[in-house]
Amino acid sequence: MRLKYTDFAAFIAVARHKSFRAAGDELGLSASAISHAIKQLELRLKIQVFNRTTRSVSLTEAGLNLYTRLRPAFDEIDTMLDEVNDFRNTPMGTLKINTAPLFSRLVLVPIVAGFTRQYPDIKVEITTDDQMIDIVQQEFDAGIRLSTALENDMIAVPIGPKIKIAVVATPDYFTRYAPPHHPSELSAHQSIVLRFKSGRPYLWEFEGPEGKLSIAPSGNIITDDMDSALEAVLHDAGIGYLNYEQARSYIESGKLISVLEAWLPERPSLQLYYPRNRYMSCSLRAFIDYIKTTPSQATLAV
Repeated sequence: MRLKYTDFAAFIAVARHKSFRAAGDELGLSASAISHAIKQLELRLKIQVFNRTTRSVSLTEAGLNLYTRLRPAFDEIDTMLDEVNDFRNTPMGTLKINTAPLFSRLVLVPIVAGFTRQYPDIKVEITTDDQMIDIVQQEFDAGIRLSTALENDMIAVPIGPKIKIAVVATPDYFTRYAPPHHPSELSAHQSIVLRFKSGRPYLWEFEGPEGKLSIAPSGNIITDDMDSALEAVLHDAGIGYLNYEQARSYIESGKLISVLEAWLPERPSLQLYYPRNRYMSCSLRAFIDYIKTTPSQATLAV
């Protein structure tokens, strides 16, 4: 029995994604075609490589052993094929980036839109997650986060402008409660509380004549999503500590009133990060060159 590289392509994709549908998306095939390819491979190998249920796909012990042995070889082939891009006029391939939903919408997507126009042969896959993940283990080329969240073994490149914040509420809210003129006055207000997935609340940070202040907001609405916090503010539920770009159009239209502007610090821009000791694909290299030479119009605050 002589098997070829292509005989294992579907197996590697399914093992990576734990999904026939996701493997099909990667290879440009239907889920049924992937399933058929796996069945044919199992018949030829005379072993079962996946456990299948209606809701999940997992490797059998034999499948895991096969995947562990094959994966380094496939990675090496992918690397060699990627290096061929150096001989093309324009690079091609797939770039996988992980970031938070808010960062994706306000910073990454506008940049990627311009990038893919310049490099039409590169496909960019954006996966959003509010949690910090291991981009190496999850097989992403890069991630985008705040610089304070990055590990020391990562190389970071600034992406987008410096971060800007807005503290806002509706005019109706401020008819019921006097607008604060000092961060300490927030204790008399209903605030929309943002918290991390861990349950830890997000502190509201300020900087003014008295130095730096960190306020733990209090209120009846608690969320782990910035867009939900904005919606709560728009429904007169309280004051929000928001992304300025989220609130910009509402501030300009008068639907929201910005306060404490003299106390709002400017923060460093987000960072595109990737592993220090890992081969850099031509797609990632092209993207880094693009963000270094193309000014971004996005404005972000968290």
